[in-house]
Amino acid sequence: MVKSLKSPRYWQDFDWSLLAAALVLTIIGVTEIYSSTMSFGTDVYLMRQLAAVIVGLIILFVIASVDYHTIAEHIPWIYIASCTVLLYTLVLGKSVAGSKSWIRFGQVQFQPSELIKMVVVVALARFLSELHSERYMTISQILKAGLICGVPVMLVMLQGDLGTAVTFLPALAFGLFIRGIRPALLISLVLCFVLALPVSWFFLKDYQKDRITTFLHPETDTLGRGYQTIQSKIAIGSGGFWGKGLFKGSQNQLGFLPTRHTDFIFSVVGEELGFLGVMVTLGMLAFILFRSVYNAQTARDNLGMFIVMGIVGIYFFHIVENVGMVIGFLPVTGIPLPFLSYGGTSVLTAFVALGLVMSVRRCRYVN
Repeated sequence: MVKSLKSPRYWQDFDWSLLAAALVLTIIGVTEIYSSTMSFGTDVYLMRQLAAVIVGLIILFVIASVDYHTIAEHIPWIYIASCTVLLYTLVLGKSVAGSKSWIRFGQVQFQPSELIKMVVVVALARFLSELHSERYMTISQILKAGLICGVPVMLVMLQGDLGTAVTFLPALAFGLFIRGIRPALLISLVLCFVLALPVSWFFLKDYQKDRITTFLHPETDTLGRGYQTIQSKIAIGSGGFWGKGLFKGSQNQLGFLPTRHTDFIFSVVGEELGFLGVMVTLGMLAFILFRSVYNAQTARDNLGMFIVMGIVGIYFFHIVENVGMVIGFLPVTGIPLPFLSYGGTSVLTAFVALGLVMSVRRCRYVN
C-alpha cells in the first residue's frame, strides 16, 4: 500500500523530529567533509556527498510512503537478488583498500553490502515475527535466523571486508535477544564466541592483525601503523571546549590526519567544533537511536518492531565502533559514522534505514 506524498495524513504521521536530527548531522558532516577536502583543490567530494544526500532524502520519503508489510511481503525475492549482487561483486567487483566489495558505474562507485544490510534487517524481522508464540526460540529457529544473516555475511567476508561483515551481526543479536533465547543457551553462545576469538586470529589477514596490534600498542610504531590513531587523539584533544573553528583545524588542514573525511570525520568535528560540537553530534545520534526505539515500542505489530530494532542494533554498533576507534578505545575497522562520514552508499543506507523507521511509525494506527 502506498500513501501519496500529497496526503495530509502522510505529513501528519511523519516523524519530523527524527528527520531534523538526521539533517543536523548531515549538515555537520557535509561541512566537515568540505573542510577536510578543501586542501585537495577540488570540490568533487563535497558535490558527491551533497548529491548522495539529495538522493537519500528522496528515497527516504518514498520508502516512508510504502507500507512496510508490502516490503516484507516481497523480501524473499529481494534477499535472493541481494545475494546474487554480492556474488557478482565477489567475482567481478572492484578492489578498494584490499576489499573487493565495490561495483563501478562509470565514475560512480557503489558498495552493495552497505544497502544489503537493510535487506537482511527486513528478512530477519519477517522471520522472527512469524514464529509461534513460545517464550523461547528453539535451536532450529536460531539456526535459521543465523542462516538468513550468515549467507550475506560470508559473502561479504569473502570479499575481504570484515568490518562491513561484522556490522550485519547486531541486527541478528538484537532480534534473537528480543524474541527470546533460553538463558542457558545464551550463556553457551557467549562462551563459544569468547573461546572462538583466540582461534579467529589465525584466520585474519596480515593487515587485520596489524590493526589489532596497533590498537593494543600504538606507541610502538608512531610513524607507521599507529600514526592514524595517535593523530586522531591529538586532533580531538586539541579542540578544547569551543574548538579551533571551522576550516582552522591544524591536524585537518595540514593533512596530518589520514582518511579524515571518511572513517575519521569525528576527529575533525572534535578539533574544529570542540567538546560542544562533539556533544551536539553525539546528542543527535543518541536522539535518533532513542526516538527509533520509541517508534519500535509503538509499532503496529512485531514485524515493525523487529525492523526498527534491527536498524537500531546496526547503527548503535556503527556509532560505538566508529567513535571508539577515533578515540583509541577500539581497533580501526573502517566503519563509517552514520550521516557524517563521506561515502555515497553509506549516506543512502542511513536514509533508507530512516525511511523504514518512518514507514513503521506511519502505519501505527492502520486497521
